[in-house]
Amino acid sequence: MNFLRRRLSDSSFVANLPNGYMPDLQRPDSSTSSPASPATERRHPQPLAASFSSPGSSLFSSFPSSMRPSPQAPSGPTEPPVPSTPVVQRPRILLVIDDAHTDWAKYFHGKKVDGEVEIRVEQAEFSELNLAACVTGGCMVDVHVVRNGTKVVRSFKPDFLLVRQHAYSMALGEDYRSLVIGLQYGGLPAVNSLYSVYNFCSKPWVFSQLIKIFHTLGPEKFPLVEQTFFPNHKPMLTAPHFPVVVKLGHAHAGMGKIKVENQLDYQDITSVVAMVKTYATTEAFIDSKYDIRIQKIGSHYKAYMRTSISGNWKANTGSAMLEQVAMTERYRLWVDSCSEMFGGLDICAVKAVHSKDGRDFIIEVMDSSMPLIGEHVEDDRQLMADLVVSKMSQLLVPGATVPSPLRPWAPQTKPAKSPGQGQLVPQLGQPQTRPPPQGGPRQAPSQPPRPRSPSQQRLSPQGQQPLSPQPGSPQPQRSPGSPQLARASGGSSPSQASKAGTTLPSQPRPPAQGRSASQQGEEPKKTAPPHPHLNKSQSLTNSLSTSDASQHGAPSEDEAKAETIRSLRKSFASLFSD
Repeated sequence: MNFLRRRLSDSSFVANLPNGYMPDLQRPDSSTSSPASPATERRHPQPLAASFSSPGSSLFSSFPSSMRPSPQAPSGPTEPPVPSTPVVQRPRILLVIDDAHTDWAKYFHGKKVDGEVEIRVEQAEFSELNLAACVTGGCMVDVHVVRNGTKVVRSFKPDFLLVRQHAYSMALGEDYRSLVIGLQYGGLPAVNSLYSVYNFCSKPWVFSQLIKIFHTLGPEKFPLVEQTFFPNHKPMLTAPHFPVVVKLGHAHAGMGKIKVENQLDYQDITSVVAMVKTYATTEAFIDSKYDIRIQKIGSHYKAYMRTSISGNWKANTGSAMLEQVAMTERYRLWVDSCSEMFGGLDICAVKAVHSKDGRDFIIEVMDSSMPLIGEHVEDDRQLMADLVVSKMSQLLVPGATVPSPLRPWAPQTKPAKSPGQGQLVPQLGQPQTRPPPQGGPRQAPSQPPRPRSPSQQRLSPQGQQPLSPQPGSPQPQRSPGSPQLARASGGSSPSQASKAGTTLPSQPRPPAQGRSASQQGEEPKKTAPPHPHLNKSQSLTNSLSTSDASQHGAPSEDEAKAETIRSLRKSFASLFSD
C-alpha cells in the first residue's frame, strides 16, 4: 500500500492513468480519511473557493482560461457579413418653362443634386402645360408638346421649377396666372419664387415696390422716373407736360407704349384706353443718350449699355449697339435693392435711361423671365443652371431645409410687447411684481398716480382707492382662478365682515407709494364687503398679494413686508381659533 501511495505521488504515473480514474486508498477499518489525494490536488491547482462562483465573481470564473470566451468574440453564432446594396435615389425632376429655342437639358448635363442625385430636365412652355394640384399629393403636370411633327404627352410630378417665360401679357392675350396659382398650390419651389412670378404679372404693382425703394434711399441714390397711374380712362384729362409716354396695361418688349407729343394726341390715346378697358400709366419722356441694363444672377453682376442706331426712341426696338460697361457701386446698389422685393429675387435686372443732360432714370425692373443679351449669353445660362442646382441641393435634400421668408412654417414665438401694449416686460436688475387679484389695481412702483374719472374707479378688497395707470401703462392681467374682489357684492355674514374690517387695518403695513394723505384717510370709509364665496383665508391672501403688488420695488421695504407677512399669519391663525 505504501508502494502504491509513492507511485501515486509521481506525476508521470498519474498522468498515464485513465481520465477520471483514481483508486480508493482508504483503509476499510480507518475512521478518518483525507479529503483528496496529493494527485488530485495537483490536477486541480486552483483553490477550492475559486471553483465556485462568489456573489461578486464572474460567471466564467470557474472555467479554465482556455474555455473562457474572449471579450472581443461575439457571444452568439456569427454569420458572414452581407454586402449592403447601395440605395439608388430616384432622379429629381426639374421643369423649365421656356420656349423650345433653348435646350436647357445640355446645361444640366452631368450636374447632380448634392453631388449624388441625378437631375431629369423637362422643358415646356406655359401654353403646353396643364396640371392638377392637391393638398397631400402635390402637383401633377401634363405636358402636350409637338416634337418633330409628333405630339408627345407626358405626365410627371416635378420637384423644382425654373421660370423663364412671362406668365401674363395683355398684348398677346396670354394669361397663365392660373397655372402659376396651381404650381404654388402644389408647393413647388422655384427660381424665381412663384410668389414673385405672380406679383410680376402687373407692372404698376412692381413699380409700387420701386416707389418704396425710392422713398427709402432717396432720389440721389435711387433716381426713379416720375410716373402717374390711372385705373381707367376717366381721370386721364391732361398731362402736366409734353411729350409723355403712355403705357397701356401689362405688356413686354416695347408693346403698348406710345409717345404723345401734344394734348390732342393725348385725348386720342385716352379713347384707346377706354376701349381696352385697362389701367394706364404716363411718365415724362426722356431724351435718352443710351439705355442701361444691370442684371444679377445669383451673386454675379453684369452691366450693359445699349445705344439705338435706327433712331427709334425705344432703344429695344430696331437696331442698337450693345456694349458691356464696368459694374459700379451705384449700379450694384440699384439691383441689390430691387432683388429684395417680393421675398427675394434670385434673377433680376434693372433698366434705366441715361439722358443727354447726364442724368439717370430708373424705369423698370425685370424678373427671371428677362431676355439675355450680349456676348455672354451662354455663360449666363450656365450661371442660371448652377444657381438652380444650388437651390435644389438646399431645398430638396433631407435635413437641409431653408425657411422661406414668405411662408415661415417654423413655430414662431410671440415678441414681447411694450408696456404700452398691455404687457409688462421685465428687465434685468429690476424687481418683478406679482399679478394682482382679478380686477385689482396694478401699477409700476416708479410711476406716480393720476386721477381717474368716477365712472372708471374700482375699489380694492380692503377699500383702498386704486391707482389709475397712466396712458400706455400695462393693464391688469387676470389669472385663471383668482377671485374678483373688485366686483364683490354683499351676502357675507356680519361676523366675517366685521372680522375682515377690524383685523386688517390694525396690522402694521407701510403706506402705499404715491398716495396723498387725503386718500389714505378715506380708506376706512370705502370699505367693500368681501366676496360671498370667499373665506377668511382667501381674503387675507388677496390682501397680501395686493399689498405686495403695490409695495414691491425698493430693497429697503423687504423687512417691512416680512413683518407684514408674519403679522398676517398670526391674524390668520387667530381667525381660525375663533
